[in-house]
Amino acid sequence: MKRFDIIIVGGGAVGCAIAYTLGRYDARIALLERELDVAMGTSGKNSAVVHAGFNNKPGSLMAKLCVEGNKRFEAVCKTLDVPYKKSGKLIVGFNEEDMAVIDALLEDGRKNGAIGLKKIGREEMKALEPNIEGIGAMLSSDTAVFDPFLYCIHLCEAAMQNGVSFFMGNEVLGIRKERESFVITTCKDEYQCKILINAAGLYADMVSAMAGDDRFRQYPCRGEYYILDEKVSKLLSRPVYPAPRKGVGGLGVHFTTAIDGSVLIGPSAEYIEDREDYATTQTVMDQLLREARLLLPALKKDMIIGSYSGIRPKLVRKGEGNFGDFVIEESPKAERLIHLIGIESPGLTASMPIAEMAVGIALKNTPLKEKKGKGVYRAEYRGAAVFAPLSPEKQDRLIEKDANYGEVVCRCRTITKAETLEALRNPLGVKSVVGVKNRVHAMMGRCQGGYCLPKIAEIMMEECGVPPEGITYRSDGDALFSGRLK
Repeated sequence: MKRFDIIIVGGGAVGCAIAYTLGRYDARIALLERELDVAMGTSGKNSAVVHAGFNNKPGSLMAKLCVEGNKRFEAVCKTLDVPYKKSGKLIVGFNEEDMAVIDALLEDGRKNGAIGLKKIGREEMKALEPNIEGIGAMLSSDTAVFDPFLYCIHLCEAAMQNGVSFFMGNEVLGIRKERESFVITTCKDEYQCKILINAAGLYADMVSAMAGDDRFRQYPCRGEYYILDEKVSKLLSRPVYPAPRKGVGGLGVHFTTAIDGSVLIGPSAEYIEDREDYATTQTVMDQLLREARLLLPALKKDMIIGSYSGIRPKLVRKGEGNFGDFVIEESPKAERLIHLIGIESPGLTASMPIAEMAVGIALKNTPLKEKKGKGVYRAEYRGAAVFAPLSPEKQDRLIEKDANYGEVVCRCRTITKAETLEALRNPLGVKSVVGVKNRVHAMMGRCQGGYCLPKIAEIMMEECGVPPEGITYRSDGDALFSGRLK
């Protein structure tokens, strides 16, 4: 049995932020994650937008932590070497009813303390986004886009350099109380801790019940997305949303200009029964296209290069409204069990203040000493070199140092063999195709892996010393190849 002072269950943005925050304390800290990598659930399947905080109910924990998170997010990304861009966004109205909704959003934003909000007419809207249609809009200048994968990865790698332990592929199967400790049984081992922090995202209600608190029920709500070719970014320079409509879940079908240059359409909002059902459906995808063309009439089908879906953990049933606030508390049924339940959007934006709030609750009755002394605690983290955006001179210098920078693995994004090898040698020990994809953005361009996937497979066989059948695509038992043809 492995023993720790604090164990975090869940490797999404909130769990990763908690691990990073706890890294400053002199304690034995561990994080358990059911997948082979972090950001594999809700945190890696979304629009990757840093929200400003005007779309949350005034007075709610969501609103408070979203605004706080937005104000600090750029500095956090700079500390952790995570790509971030303050793009701003437009909320577009098509009629006077929509413009009244925009007025209400402005008022809610004011109450929440959100900044950088401005109502604009059609002329100013068209000056900002000539290809967008509507009669007016709200400009949110403090909205941003970022890389959610590297955000979670760098949070964890920074936590590792401060002594936090990570156990991937450890799905929690049971939790029991033994005297003053929790004993967590996973599919691989047993772990003991004094404080248990439940940041299991979509499965947080199930983890809570295992630990003796069955008060919660989360309802999975699926959102489907289209991925558009990078050339669409010439038609848009920032995320564009429609004014939200009553009775429609989420923020409405919108465009997001992602940090990597691609453009997303979505998400839809559909309650489902199966928390593992990440399907994309023809009916919903057709609806996405119809609604998206209202905003961007120039959109063509040949601009679509892929699709995916994400699932949000909602605390309200279908038909009961659209609001359920974050639950961040110590369980009244199990001492030293810290809950994070119903963490949906804007959970990514709010992840750092959520983490600090959870840690504050955890340490209230069990104070820990902060690490002191030069070099004992390191908040900063620097990621691996990225080849494509460098000047030709800097690229040449890298190739001189390492010839693997001269071999291009992904043509769409100009990703090199050296970067692929660096991704496979990551501190978390992740050796999967998706692990490489999320670290260097291979397989995310126009060909969606048609060119680079075989090359990545060859590099994995060489680097990891495995046959083709031994290459893991995403999860344990999820082989890329099922057998040989000849």
